[in-house]
Amino acid sequence: MKRSMFLTATVASLSLAALTPAIAVAAPASTPETVVSCGNSGLQSGLSTRLCAEVTGNTVVFFGKVGLAGPPSPGSPAPTPKELITTFTAIADGAPLPKVTKDALFNNTNLDVQGLSANVACGSTIHATFGVASYPWTARPVTHEVTVAC
Repeated sequence: MKRSMFLTATVASLSLAALTPAIAVAAPASTPETVVSCGNSGLQSGLSTRLCAEVTGNTVVFFGKVGLAGPPSPGSPAPTPKELITTFTAIADGAPLPKVTKDALFNNTNLDVQGLSANVACGSTIHATFGVASYPWTARPVTHEVTVAC
């Protein structure tokens, strides 16, 4: 008799469990991770320059970094500010992206210059350049290449 009561109780609990609505717990929406990478530095217009990329999902944003190439010589006057003409170019999987040209003023402190951005297909490879010119020097662009993994 005890076995039949146990069986009845078990069947009753399973029946109630089947009637209870399932509660769906939504997983939190994951935000794409942002990955920042930079190419090699180079000298342009007497300054140290570098091109970096920030990749979030399938969006790539390129920006240039400009800084002093080294400390001023002891006893020499501080370098004068320089008017810069910066140029960003990029090719995504063989197709050119719109060129971006910006003026900037370098006041002897590190400077980040926002460049071009693009939404590209996952798996795309983008090759970009960052040129800095200041009279009388012409640009000698630095490069950086990224592959968008998504």
